[in-house]
Amino acid sequence: MFFRICHSVNDLMTDFEGKWCIAGGWAIDLYLDKETRTHGDIEILVFREDQEILKNHLKEWEISKVEEGKSSAWKHDRLELPVHELHAIHRVTGHKLEILLNEKDADNWLFRRNTRIKKPLSEIINFSKSGVPYLRPEIVLLYKAKLKGSKDNHDFNEAIIVMDDKKKKWLKDALNIHLPNHDWLNNL
Repeated sequence: MFFRICHSVNDLMTDFEGKWCIAGGWAIDLYLDKETRTHGDIEILVFREDQEILKNHLKEWEISKVEEGKSSAWKHDRLELPVHELHAIHRVTGHKLEILLNEKDADNWLFRRNTRIKKPLSEIINFSKSGVPYLRPEIVLLYKAKLKGSKDNHDFNEAIIVMDDKKKKWLKDALNIHLPNHDWLNNL
């Protein structure tokens, strides 16, 4: 099945009361409407303010928080920055899910690495033809720009071909603030 794992996560999150979407490399592939590479994991975006809703929604999952590169059980503490990465494993099936807590204010998504970079909440999520929500490619690529691995360059090269001028301009402006000497700027 085309995008099987994305549909599985969409089914899992159907009744989630907060806002969420597929992030990372799968978001790029959903944007392109084709699977362009093998993915080792799947990530979703959830807003930090919805972390308790998330915990209640994933009752059948063991959730760990990542702090300074080390994973530990997420008990009852409220997670604040710099903690933004959670790993969930289903207690029965062993399925895995990475959850990325994101920041926002009343009207905007905020880039946690530099909150001067923002985007209206109404402009951060697209939906695939089959209804799976995914993070818009310009935001995914902004996160990936720091990593500069082969899969991240692949995602950039695939997405940039079809991104419109508005998305490219937003990414270029964001990179000029966050990583002003980044190689990708030459292609934007």
